Amino acid sequence: MNPAPHIAIVFNAYEPRPTATGERLSEESVAEMAQQTHDAVRTLGIEATLIPLQRSLLNFLGRVRELNPDVLINLCEGYYGRPQWESNVAGIFELLGLAFTGSAAKTLAFCQDKFKAKAVLRAAGLPTAPAQLMLTGDEPLELKFPLIVKPNAEDASLGIYPDSVVRDEESFRRQVRRCLDNYKQPVLVEAFIDGREFNVSVLENGAVAPLPVSEIDFSAMPKDLPRILGYEAKWFEDNPLYQKTPPVCPAPIDEELRAKLQGQAAAAFRIMGCRDYARVDFRMDAKGRPFILEVNPNPDISTNAGYARALKAGGIAYASFWGTMIENALGRRVVHDPTDGTAR
Repeated sequence: MNPAPHIAIVFNAYEPRPTATGERLSEESVAEMAQQTHDAVRTLGIEATLIPLQRSLLNFLGRVRELNPDVLINLCEGYYGRPQWESNVAGIFELLGLAFTGSAAKTLAFCQDKFKAKAVLRAAGLPTAPAQLMLTGDEPLELKFPLIVKPNAEDASLGIYPDSVVRDEESFRRQVRRCLDNYKQPVLVEAFIDGREFNVSVLENGAVAPLPVSEIDFSAMPKDLPRILGYEAKWFEDNPLYQKTPPVCPAPIDEELRAKLQGQAAAAFRIMGCRDYARVDFRMDAKGRPFILEVNPNPDISTNAGYARALKAGGIAYASFWGTMIENALGRRVVHDPTDGTAR
């Protein structure tokens, strides 16, 4: 990268959500992640400017146009409190011909719809848990208990709590109704796989490279609670559920399982059209069979989150990771012919 490019780091500032349920910490943490990214990029000798996306999209785009950066580091996880609009933001960058890090709008949108993403993964021969989509809550149940109930198009474990795991018809219908009422979207119902949970971070650095496998350690979880990483366990450090679900990376697994998880993660990355980086989450049943829970094309990249932990386990410095991402985006940059009237 010579001469050094000018980078803009774009991120969604917190905005109260019209249908707020009190779940806001994941959005508030994006600003901290943006600052960490800014500091890391600056250590590479690269000029970087933070640009928050707030309520006025036009003001935001005006600021981007004013700076005219070579590359955007796209940390936007939604817009105006709506994770479902994450892909729309990337789509605007694409329409404007801006080079940016991370996955394209099509991939972000497709992975956001968990039910459709599962269908694509299954069609490609990758294992996913049996699932059903509830549109009204009155549909006949086609799956066997136990089940887990979650919003179909949310992120960051929003809407997932211990009582999301249901074992009878009454609690099942209650949880479906709760999700429909609170999140105003279809509800995903999956077979609950009561076993170990893994995730594999994937890096694209000229090739698709899975990083060391991470595992959630459920050994300290109370016996009366399901072993899941819900919203409280994921985000609130003073919550007992957070403290009882520590990640372990690299995971204590044998070479055969490691190769299987990393291979399936790399395949899912390619099949879903991810680029630059992503994380693939798994559950493993009592027979040792892994199932893909979801592909997250825009995971938390903050220094204390799982992706950075996997980078460290793989011997990759945080700043070097961002250097690679910037190089990837520069390679996708289109420089228009000044004579055609479309030059930036």
